Amino acid sequence: MANVLVQLLMMSWLSVAHPFYVSMTDINHNTGTKELEVSVRIFTDDLEATLRKTFGGKIDVLHPQDKNKMNQMITTYIQSHLQLQVDGKPVQLSFVGYEQQEESIWTYMEVKNVASIKKLSLKNNLLHDYNTNQINMMHVKANGKEQSYKLDYPNTDVTFTW
Repeated sequence: MANVLVQLLMMSWLSVAHPFYVSMTDINHNTGTKELEVSVRIFTDDLEATLRKTFGGKIDVLHPQDKNKMNQMITTYIQSHLQLQVDGKPVQLSFVGYEQQEESIWTYMEVKNVASIKKLSLKNNLLHDYNTNQINMMHVKANGKEQSYKLDYPNTDVTFTW
């Protein structure tokens, strides 16, 4: 729990001190629903700049002209830059939605039918195509334990085991 508090304080400090380039990915294995609950926090301006670079055109995440199109762009971007394997098998992230929180966007995704988990491997290169100073923080909760890891550019891979 202290680790979560440190991460939240760091994100709060970083939101004031931006232009640090950091994302936070939280993954929780919910045994009741047999799902991985995935949330990704990215600074709004960084996400918009990355989507603009990837898809072109005017990007306004907070006031999109077409909400469905914006959902699709965010989904496509995150799914192509955040891949998960549960016990050695690739799984597909399903988009749930997103919301603004202070200067950041929280994106919510899920993976259904994950009854148990012994090993979770992640490839996370979110915003690497935007800035080479990118830091991607990971926080995973499963089997009653919490683990965290920090990926500094250009590192993209981490594996958690229980």
